[in-house]
Amino acid sequence: MSGAKEIVLAIITVIGGLAFFLYGMNVMSSGLEKMAGGKLEQALKKLTSNTWLSLFLGTFITIVLQSSSSLTVMLVGLVNCGVMEVSQTVVIIIGANIGKTFTTWLLCLMGVDTDGPLWLSLLNPEYFSLVFAMVGAVLIMMSKNGRKKDIGAILVGFAVLMYGMVLMGDAVAPLKESEEFQQMLTKFENPLLGVLAGTVVTGVIQSSAASIGILQRLADATGNITFGMAIPIIMGQNIGTCVTAVISSFGVTRNAKKVGVIHIAFNIIGTVIFLTVYEILEMTIGFAFSGMPINSVGIAIVHTVFNIATTILLLPFAKWLEKIANWVLPDKEEAPQTEEHALLDKRLLTTPSVAIAECDEASRRMAKLAKETVLLSLSLLTEYDKKVAEKVSKSEDKLDSYEDRIGTTLVQLTSQALSEHDSQVSSRVLRAIGDFERLGDHAINLCAIAKEIHDEKITFSKEGTKEMEVLTEALEDILERAYRVYKTVDEELATHIEPLEQVIDYLTRDIKANHVHRLQKGTCTIETGFILSDILTNFERVSDHCSNIAVSVIETQHSTFGTHEYLNKIKFGNKNFNDKFERFSQQYSISKI
Repeated sequence: MSGAKEIVLAIITVIGGLAFFLYGMNVMSSGLEKMAGGKLEQALKKLTSNTWLSLFLGTFITIVLQSSSSLTVMLVGLVNCGVMEVSQTVVIIIGANIGKTFTTWLLCLMGVDTDGPLWLSLLNPEYFSLVFAMVGAVLIMMSKNGRKKDIGAILVGFAVLMYGMVLMGDAVAPLKESEEFQQMLTKFENPLLGVLAGTVVTGVIQSSAASIGILQRLADATGNITFGMAIPIIMGQNIGTCVTAVISSFGVTRNAKKVGVIHIAFNIIGTVIFLTVYEILEMTIGFAFSGMPINSVGIAIVHTVFNIATTILLLPFAKWLEKIANWVLPDKEEAPQTEEHALLDKRLLTTPSVAIAECDEASRRMAKLAKETVLLSLSLLTEYDKKVAEKVSKSEDKLDSYEDRIGTTLVQLTSQALSEHDSQVSSRVLRAIGDFERLGDHAINLCAIAKEIHDEKITFSKEGTKEMEVLTEALEDILERAYRVYKTVDEELATHIEPLEQVIDYLTRDIKANHVHRLQKGTCTIETGFILSDILTNFERVSDHCSNIAVSVIETQHSTFGTHEYLNKIKFGNKNFNDKFERFSQQYSISKI
């Protein structure tokens, strides 16, 4: 009974230690990810054309995220929203299997001999992680700098992770003398059972690093795990880590599902080949080390050798992995994804920095669509075309969809701890998408006015037409500048928007005044006056939204949010503003009656 009691208590303590381990890893990886910011997403898009860069990228991002599963889930999301092709993910996934060995080597430090010299004992995380915890806590509580807080989170996360390892090690140490435990271990001499155990345990906790850590602590604490037992378990753990990718593949496009298939195929093929070779050689020539006890370093070596060997073996056949995925999931006709819906996959929320970067990219597409929609509506004022009007209407619907999906995603991310850079990007995007959507509304208004002009055969006077041409040219200019400001986040170019917006305000004022004079002379009609007033109101609103977009870029770069204060500051007594205003006034001028 006492032996069974020891096993039960050990299991409970191991579960508690595992909880600390997983939490610490989550905190540490979140801190690392925040420090990397949107650079992960940018690198995935730009560096996947080269095989060796893709391999390095997969390795590096897995080290940052501390999880090959997290990287695979990210890839599923990016493929599902059309940002990446399946072929671009194959080598990255292969690299991820090398990157996940880093944690295994980190955990080896737990095996450093604490009975040796002081300097050697301090290499054991059981001791130096306490220093990390103290430094990390000070940085989190005392520092106002976001980057330093992220470093503090990484240090604290590492300390919690290592404390979980200590708990698991202390829990399993008494099992060394347990007969029940010894009997249980004999069952793992069957390699297939070892692969199954590694797969199931890793699949349940969805972390190969955690399951490898448990194995390492068992090996160090009991000394009863042999190489022959550990090798199949380690191979099974590589298969079990694919469970997360499989789960993430539900409800995505066929191409996105193929990412999970590639991840599974890589690990299963590697396991089948190398376990078969190992068992054949073991039965024929025998390995002297098979019955020898393995420690945490030995487990790290086996894990690393297996993953690197599998990489060397399968990297030349990367395209065959994609073919396997195509064979398992043959292409079928699927409903095409429209541009506004092929974005912001919910799986990207698992990596907030990537989700923020994708929201930013989607908002740039929204900005371009908003500009093009208004320009189309302006063309209708001079030459009405029913097909163009319908295109404006469809574009406005797309803008509504963009605002809803981007806004919803960013609101969901507000509960996440974001880096200072990601917070700035999120604020800028949230402020701008409302203006982009309103530009679409004004485009619809102008479209309706253009239809009325066409249907009622309304014409403006020759002078009024020339004035409207000048104003329209100025509006097209501010639209283009506002788009470029938002696309490039160019603060200098943003300072051109407000002076031009002021010129447009004065132009609309002068055009209204000129119309009144012509009305008094009988050269214009009241009917055209109503139409003109509606057009000018929408023109003014469009230029106002362009101003808001420029202000959002400038203010979020400096983390200040007082639009009225900012505009007052740059308008009154500002030489730079006055110079630009004079230049635009000369470029877009009309004669006053």
